[in-house]
Amino acid sequence: MLEFTDVIAGRNPVAEALRAGRPINRILLSRNIQRHSIIAEIIRLCHEQGIPVEYIDDQAIRKYSAGVDQGVIALTAAKDYISLDKLLAIPKKKNESALFCVLDGLEDPQNLGAILRTADATGVHGIVVRTRRAVGLTPAVARVSAGAVEYVPVARVANIAQTLEDMKKAGVWIIGIDMHGDCEYAQVDYKMPLAIVIGGEGKGVSELVRKRCDILARIPMKGHIGSLNASVAAALVLYEAFRQRRS
Repeated sequence: MLEFTDVIAGRNPVAEALRAGRPINRILLSRNIQRHSIIAEIIRLCHEQGIPVEYIDDQAIRKYSAGVDQGVIALTAAKDYISLDKLLAIPKKKNESALFCVLDGLEDPQNLGAILRTADATGVHGIVVRTRRAVGLTPAVARVSAGAVEYVPVARVANIAQTLEDMKKAGVWIIGIDMHGDCEYAQVDYKMPLAIVIGGEGKGVSELVRKRCDILARIPMKGHIGSLNASVAAALVLYEAFRQRRS
């Protein structure tokens, strides 16, 4: 059996991988799967791209996916990360002001998948994640992202603080989202080249990374809870950036 990182599970993630032209070795479908429109599209794309389709028992599919597959599995190489240099070059190629999202120690696949989905919707040029003690591009992340993982470039780096320094040298301003920020997040000018830093669950932005930020901005809150879920915080800030850049 292939390693778990070689599996894309679920109807939407598999369909998006096919639409994006990602190299896929084989598609596995449950013998009992119902022919929804998205299943018909998956089969059509496989025929067009010359990808073998194999029908197997549900029990065999679960060996690949731990039962979270919706009867659809793609066997493929893991999604590749890109280098920081290539990530920084993307806005220049598009002739756009840079917009990146840097995740400082995010560990929950649900959060990363949701942030990828928001990043795709708001025109983020790419995401930076940490190599150690942080979630990467796992099948669970791909599933939650509903296919956005295929369209949002991700760079994986060993040291977030040093990476922020490298981004500054490339002309990118660093905005850290922190509950003790000096201004509210909506007061920031998001039209300039930016990297928005979101901290890990329960920890927030680390002290070393906080010191590398040009601006610390807070999300105002009225209730009793001290902070928002990381993916919710990212969505608020990224959509504010999207709103300002559209006007």
